[in-house]
Amino acid sequence: MARDGTGPDFIEALARGLEVITAFRPGRAEMTLADLAGATGLARPTVRRVLLTLTELGYVRSGERGYALTPRVLDLGVAYVRSTGLWDVARPHLERLVARTHESCSIAQLDGSDIVYVARVAVPKIVALSVQIGTRFPAASTSLGKVQLAALAPEELERVLAEPSRSGLTPRHAPASAERDAELREVRARGWALTDEQLAPGIRSVAAPLRDGEGRVVAGVNVNCHAAETSLETLLEHHLPLLLQTAGDISADFARLASAPHVTVSATA
Repeated sequence: MARDGTGPDFIEALARGLEVITAFRPGRAEMTLADLAGATGLARPTVRRVLLTLTELGYVRSGERGYALTPRVLDLGVAYVRSTGLWDVARPHLERLVARTHESCSIAQLDGSDIVYVARVAVPKIVALSVQIGTRFPAASTSLGKVQLAALAPEELERVLAEPSRSGLTPRHAPASAERDAELREVRARGWALTDEQLAPGIRSVAAPLRDGEGRVVAGVNVNCHAAETSLETLLEHHLPLLLQTAGDISADFARLASAPHVTVSATA
């Protein structure tokens, strides 16, 4: 996270607070003051003040072995999902898709060179990677990422992929630029993307883009399955048509939501 702003309105203290929050990662649920200072590069007195502030606000708790985030941090991410209205629109469609495919289905949005999961209806299965709201994966190795990368202009694509991944995951297969560009051309032409164990062993998925009322790709929706249980034939011949229908329905509902008039009623009305 950039700590030095580009203008006089940049609030450095806020940037430091967010940097401390994002220093907590999988496997580092509880961290000492020294751990956090090392992870952020901030001075210990600065980290201490940030932690005291976050503790008072309820976002951090202190324990015997250090500090840990509280569930209240989830409010920050949920506020984003709720503000877009995407989950309310997508939920019934995802639930129907899961009922018809018996596979987990998710929505993710592009953030730098990663995708971030923002909605999910899961089917209990043993898979190589755990996925939940907020999970990040390298976009170029996922079907959800490919359908969004394919919508970018060439210069924007290069800028986005130049950003380092913050997922902490090394994909099983990271395509070279020539392979990536050829695959994205194919995604643009057919309107959907497939990954077959590129991200991790056993993970197979197909994704379609979600569009707003102006036709811009704003997210991706996928059907995810285990390669040992679901064949490519089943995924492409049965699940894919249902997915494409669902993507169209969600996009249409999302466009209607965005175009609906918003009426504000005063408290005295």
